[in-house]
Amino acid sequence: MTGTELKDDDAMLTLDSFLCFAVYSANHALTRIYKPLLEELDLTYPQYLVMVLLWEKDDQTVGSLGERLFLESSTLTPMLKRLEAAAYIARVRDKTDERQVRVQLTDMGKALRRKAVDVPRGLTEATKLGADDLERLRAEVSSLRDTLLK
Repeated sequence: MTGTELKDDDAMLTLDSFLCFAVYSANHALTRIYKPLLEELDLTYPQYLVMVLLWEKDDQTVGSLGERLFLESSTLTPMLKRLEAAAYIARVRDKTDERQVRVQLTDMGKALRRKAVDVPRGLTEATKLGADDLERLRAEVSSLRDTLLK
């Protein structure tokens, strides 16, 4: 074996062979792309995801938002407080079950949606991938996530 060849076991322990590192480092690259796009909205990426879910369907419980975002209530609540302080959302107790907290868009939160429509376009342009390739990649990563969560 030459110095440039690796045994199978050794090849498995190289950083470039790790799927997790490819996903991790791609996440960092995506975050760098999102940062300036979201600064215009004065949102962090997790806050943006909450807003996207509320733009899809307003008036959701904290629990349902957490399920969709794979976040615990203890992580989500401080984020929701910041969005509420920014006047984008209101948190209210459910009238039929006071144990539930509902999250609703304010008029400012609804208006923010108009500014946010350019964010996905900016990301798409940065990837330099066509719509079909982007959708295939999104589906594959989502499938991997779902498999790992089973």
